[in-house]
Amino acid sequence: MSIERKHTGPRMSQIVAHGSLVYLAGQVGDNTSGAPIEEQTRDTLAGIDSLLAEAGTDKTKLLTATVWLTDMRYFDAFNAVWDAWVAPDCAPARACVEAKLAAPGFDVEIMVVAAR
Repeated sequence: MSIERKHTGPRMSQIVAHGSLVYLAGQVGDNTSGAPIEEQTRDTLAGIDSLLAEAGTDKTKLLTATVWLTDMRYFDAFNAVWDAWVAPDCAPARACVEAKLAAPGFDVEIMVVAAR
């Protein structure tokens, strides 16, 4: 079974597909660094939608999601955007933790695995 990699750099690939599974690297809202958490979340989820489509799948096939927030004070605001985005009856298994992120200005990072 082959492994497909897309948007590959020296450190990581943004998409890795193997068989019927698609793995995305942790995604941040590249266009909204420093913006309120709601805007960052919407931008991040739009990026996830785009990468999933490129890999031949979509959010209705999400299996797992890992969410990192820089401060759990953002939890409710993040969830309001997340809940509006997740497809009805298709919520993935999910973890959400507080952590420092790799670059200042980003307050949310999301990594998902989906079937295709």
